[in-house]
Amino acid sequence: CTVIFTRMATKDLHKPISILFCNLAFSDLFTSFSGFWISMLFITNPDITIFGSKDMLAPYALYTVSILSTIYNLVSIGIERYLAVAESMRTRFRVARKHSIAAVLINWLLAFFLGCLPLMGWNCLYREKNLSVLYSPFCVNYLIFIAIPNVVVAFIIPLFTYLRIIIILRKRKLRMKACGQATGTYKSAEIQVARTSIFIWLLTLISYAPFFTGVIFDATNHQCPIDLYPGVYIFRNCTAMLITMNCLGNPIIYTLKAKTLGAKLKALKCLSTNRVRACTI
Repeated sequence: CTVIFTRMATKDLHKPISILFCNLAFSDLFTSFSGFWISMLFITNPDITIFGSKDMLAPYALYTVSILSTIYNLVSIGIERYLAVAESMRTRFRVARKHSIAAVLINWLLAFFLGCLPLMGWNCLYREKNLSVLYSPFCVNYLIFIAIPNVVVAFIIPLFTYLRIIIILRKRKLRMKACGQATGTYKSAEIQVARTSIFIWLLTLISYAPFFTGVIFDATNHQCPIDLYPGVYIFRNCTAMLITMNCLGNPIIYTLKAKTLGAKLKALKCLSTNRVRACTI
């Protein structure tokens, strides 16, 4: 909420990348709220989250939509950063606000379409065949259809984009060094991008790898749900906690570390304090 408020309250931060950052914050907020909905259902009626119920279809669908939206936003940010660096010396293409807005709309449309498929009928609510153990009443084939392609997208595309950014910065640094020019800026940018890439990869790996492991286990498991209680459901809850931790980590890595955003946040705080003092006087 802090990221969203700060970026929307400052006009000079309404840039293409800022739109993607703000939308990522919306996706993380959406993930947190849908996860809170599921946790409240678990507190009030644990049986429906273990054995499945019609009441779990909508929360799980919204949770899936929010996770997919977060993944697509992370990929869009990586692509935007790559285009901004790779095309910085060219004038034939520039990432504009309309491109970012189009990417945001496409991300949400795709996330809603894929995430709401169980609400449209692709579920195992009235049949036990192919029923998921961890995320009942979802079907196992639906979870595989959702998990495998998106895990590949979440890991492969950011790997390519950030590695290409580091390679481009290193090549330009070597060219400037050969011409006898200062290379401190490019060296600093290369180190910053490398550190950010490592943080992104570690956070994504820690957050989504256990969930993917749970889907694979779900697809290969043939035991009765009662025999798996409570260990496998504790593991499922841990995967949900890790995904929520990803929602907390994204603002830190992508936005709160930015000096510009920090300065604007401090300025807004000072402005609010001055207004309160003026009203008091």
